[in-house]
Amino acid sequence: MIHATQNNEYYELKSPTILPKASGFLWNEKMMIHMNCRGYAVTQFMQPEPAKYSHAPNLEAKTFMQPEQPYYAHHPGRFVYVKDEDNGKIFSAPYEPVRKLADNYSFAVGKSDMVWNVECYGILIEMSLSLPKADAMELWQVKVKNLTQQKRNLSIYPYFTVGYMSWMNQSGEYNDNLQGIVCSSVTPYQKYHEYDKIKEYSDKTFLLADQKPSAWEVNHEAFEGEGGISKPSALLNEELSKGDSRYETPVAVLQYRIEIVPQEEKNYRFIFGPANNVEQITNIRKKYFINMNANGEDGFIVAKREYNEYIREGKGCIEIKTPDPDLDNFVNHWLPRQIYYHGVTNRLTTDPQTRNFLQDHMGMSYIKPQIAREAFLLALSQQKASGAMPDGIILHKDAELKYINQVPHTDHCVWLPICLSTYLDETNDYAILDEKVSFADSQELVSIFEHINRAMQWLINDRDERGLNYINQGDWCDPMNMVGYKGKGVSGWLTIATAYACIVWANICENSGRENISKNYHQAAQKTNEIINTYLWDGHWYARGITDDNVVFGISTDSEGRIFINPQGWSLLSGAANKEQQDKLIRAVKEQLETPYGVEKLAPSYTTMREDVGRVTQKHPGSAENGAVYNHAAAFYIYGLYAVSEKENAYRLLRKMLPGPTLEDIVQRGQLPVFIPNYYRGAYRQFPRTAGRSSQLFNTGTAPWMYRCLIDGLFGIQGNREGMQIKPQLPLDWNEVTVNREFRGAMLHIDMKREAGLRSLEIYVNGHYIEDGMIRNIKPKTIYKVLVKIP
Repeated sequence: MIHATQNNEYYELKSPTILPKASGFLWNEKMMIHMNCRGYAVTQFMQPEPAKYSHAPNLEAKTFMQPEQPYYAHHPGRFVYVKDEDNGKIFSAPYEPVRKLADNYSFAVGKSDMVWNVECYGILIEMSLSLPKADAMELWQVKVKNLTQQKRNLSIYPYFTVGYMSWMNQSGEYNDNLQGIVCSSVTPYQKYHEYDKIKEYSDKTFLLADQKPSAWEVNHEAFEGEGGISKPSALLNEELSKGDSRYETPVAVLQYRIEIVPQEEKNYRFIFGPANNVEQITNIRKKYFINMNANGEDGFIVAKREYNEYIREGKGCIEIKTPDPDLDNFVNHWLPRQIYYHGVTNRLTTDPQTRNFLQDHMGMSYIKPQIAREAFLLALSQQKASGAMPDGIILHKDAELKYINQVPHTDHCVWLPICLSTYLDETNDYAILDEKVSFADSQELVSIFEHINRAMQWLINDRDERGLNYINQGDWCDPMNMVGYKGKGVSGWLTIATAYACIVWANICENSGRENISKNYHQAAQKTNEIINTYLWDGHWYARGITDDNVVFGISTDSEGRIFINPQGWSLLSGAANKEQQDKLIRAVKEQLETPYGVEKLAPSYTTMREDVGRVTQKHPGSAENGAVYNHAAAFYIYGLYAVSEKENAYRLLRKMLPGPTLEDIVQRGQLPVFIPNYYRGAYRQFPRTAGRSSQLFNTGTAPWMYRCLIDGLFGIQGNREGMQIKPQLPLDWNEVTVNREFRGAMLHIDMKREAGLRSLEIYVNGHYIEDGMIRNIKPKTIYKVLVKIP
């Protein structure tokens, strides 16, 4: 029913109903499309802010991508209606809107395309979707095959949702010169000076075909008639009416009337997307359907090949073979793809949250470190001279801080050394610390080292009289907005994270020859850990924070929100927790937060508003930050477990991030294992029926942290100033593992094997024993064969 196929290049689903929200996503640096198995789509493109060209049937507010996206009959989609002209039978591919169960069905998610195969009434419809590398548009191919032994008379109706474009002006018509449908609108504006901006918008939506249709319909209401979208009245007629749309909701439907003999195939190609004017659409038609290269290929063929190459540029730096083939498939094919998506698109926003921007480029350090380097320099150029980091990073000259980035949060500085450390581990590019950039509010040019030093001092100084870090209107947890808005509330997690950041920065200082500064930060971390244990230790775990009214929360006396995962995981990293405390908090997490689907962010989930904590408590119990298996936080905890050598606990929770391997688990989550979602539903002990359900949202900081858990923790192949330290933490039931690791231009083929009789780890490089497990002087363009013998 669900399996990897074609050398693990695809994940295939054989039913449109067992996982009705199963999905995949494609992107380039101008757009994103999220398609589900039944044909529904969520799209956006940049101009420069996110915009739509395929709209809902009603006026939409501009929002981020939504978790657990609800689908409905008129949700934007890409469908093909098929009518047998001899008997009037109708079905649709991929499944919606007719919902006729196919004789055979397949939805295959690939890294650079998605493919549906639907067999019904002896007809095969194959639909495939890809994108160009640079342009905002969808490339569709539709193949029709007669599987019977009789000639068939069919009508094929490709249907692309345009939707309610604008209350101000919308229309659409077929253009014979373009061999396609063009729908036009005007983005509403009120102030006259806004016209100069909106006149450059791509407010047209077009559908181009490589073959002339028999007929078409552009009027959504006329197409559906009295039958609705599942049984459109227009399909009862011999031909569509060739209608237009005049301030009516447009649609893009074409009709092809065909005779098809036994086993014959007919192929059609379509381009769907936004444009500013007809001239642009004309040029798109020429580029993709008419002009040929020296090999006789048109732009459509070339674009698909270029896009495949573009996606493959985002391959990871490790390739693994373990006793868990599903993990291998995900790590080798899908996890680096998700990291790459975040790093090259910046989540398709012009003002990514600072914490997201830095962590996404922490991930890019493994894939394209030069892009990560440029990102760190850009972020620090927007720092204030005081050391404070902004809530968002501006990526476009016309962008401004929006939505949550208008709300002050206090955690952004903490990510600088933590994320930079991964870049330094991978590249050894300590010269970046000497690069000079200015500040957002000052032309003073100072080194990157000084920028981060000021950020660390800002964190150390932004504290109350006890030495606990202020939270203002939130820290890493965006909706924890009422703990400290009066200026007194503090974040237990941020205080702990600051201690860890001090340790990380101290190590960077030491590695860059600044021993005295390093010593100061080690002392600052030690002092902060003492403060943490004085005010935040609750006997078995650490508190989440203290409110404006001096109420400690996230403690054993709380009936809801009794324990939060973040302070526990980060206390393992910061060293605040001694061995006894580690044992207690790990036990508490296992008993109160662990579920079959991973570790929850907090428990019990809040069921009513707690006004001294904030809107996080208003979210539905078990969703998002209110007690979901919030994978980003879970990854922090897993990384902390590896830091204290809790390898069995760490791997158990790491594996729970992936759907499966059982069909029952995959069905409960409702997601194919081709990305890590930002959360699975939690509140497992309160609402078990919905626990485990995937948010289906692939925007998440989890991906780079999972990669860190694998590289630094599970396989223990982390870079450092000298080279690479080999220190695996394999689960006890793994006897043999192979890892191919690209590192600083070299390739390391690493075999890890358990061997009876050994007392300690033994490491051999090209046959030579390495006493301390440190591989030094790694040279680019060199292959190293590494044997790791594990007791």
